[in-house]
Amino acid sequence: MTNRMLFINGEVYSESAVLPNGAVAVEDGKITAVYQSLEEISDDIRKQSELIDLNGALLLPGFIDVHVHGGGGFDTMKSSTEPGSIDGLSRFMASHGTTSFLPTTLTDEAGRLVEVVSEVSRAMSAGTGGADVLGVHLEGPFLNPIRSGAQNPDDMRTATKEELGRLLEASGETIRLITLAPELPGAMELIGYLTEKGVTVSIGHSDATYEIVQQAVAHGATHVTHLFNGMSPLHHREPGVAGSALMLDELTVELICDGLHVREELIGYVFRVKPKERVILVTDAMEAAGLPDGEYMLGKLPVVMKCNRVTLKEGGNLAGSALTMDQALRNALKFTGRTLEEILPALTLNPARQIGVNHRKGSILAGKDADFVVMGRNLELLQTYVRGHEVYHRSKTEV
Repeated sequence: MTNRMLFINGEVYSESAVLPNGAVAVEDGKITAVYQSLEEISDDIRKQSELIDLNGALLLPGFIDVHVHGGGGFDTMKSSTEPGSIDGLSRFMASHGTTSFLPTTLTDEAGRLVEVVSEVSRAMSAGTGGADVLGVHLEGPFLNPIRSGAQNPDDMRTATKEELGRLLEASGETIRLITLAPELPGAMELIGYLTEKGVTVSIGHSDATYEIVQQAVAHGATHVTHLFNGMSPLHHREPGVAGSALMLDELTVELICDGLHVREELIGYVFRVKPKERVILVTDAMEAAGLPDGEYMLGKLPVVMKCNRVTLKEGGNLAGSALTMDQALRNALKFTGRTLEEILPALTLNPARQIGVNHRKGSILAGKDADFVVMGRNLELLQTYVRGHEVYHRSKTEV
């Protein structure tokens, strides 16, 4: 039987406009129509549909996180040894408004990475009970140890087409985003190879100069991993990766908007200087997100979380985050002073475009998946829908 739903009495943030009294029709998990008002809806559509009364709440496109390692006690890198990890992570993500994501790896041995990307691919094919898995973000191992951050430098290495080929095959060609350091030997050729394969190439954990970043862009790189973190900084005589990311409009930048990784005022500056479609918000969250303070693991390295700040147990470097996408949205509004309409694409359409899924994800538009976030007027999360299915509903105990 056809499953028809009609979301009414909400403020709808469609791809083209904010509709104060809008409505959205859904059939079999796809958006079939977006209405400016109830008066546009025929009696037949009303009678044939399950009515979802939003009671004045905001209906937003679902959030897309292209850089997340874990959360809720689940970890992408443990997925090959702990069954259900990706499904558990997907449910945790949905409880914070994320409707689709890229489980993100860490630098590790070749065999281990093959196992992990294989498991992510399997979970993607089987389907999850929360947010949709859109593929893999391979963050490492082709990174510069000088800018290792909270990743294990002992496992970092120069990329080869052979190893990349094994990983692509093991993933079922589902690697959508890869972070690498373009200054490593042979990297430029591989950027071109990956781009031809349809993989978005990101510059990260890199000590590259402005000239090297320019070369990487010329070969197809379009993305920068967690801007300002794990990269050569801006200097007035050598812009480094950070300065290059700000200066080159071809590059889309990730921001971890937790107030810890990037100073609040700098978040606002990035939104001012980068083209609006070239900024995306990510969590870079690890397994401790959503859990109490304590000791955890990030890959092979022990970390400590205290007051939502995650650091390496030895050395004190920031080690991923405890951020969620709904909180990233609230933070961005506070840090930038911009409107919800201005910030929202950084969590929705922009990341969808970067990984090539904007034809079906990232906005409320007829023909796309019915991925919705329902929020109250204070931006508290009320419900999450993935392809028309409610995968999270705020309980009374969470109020």
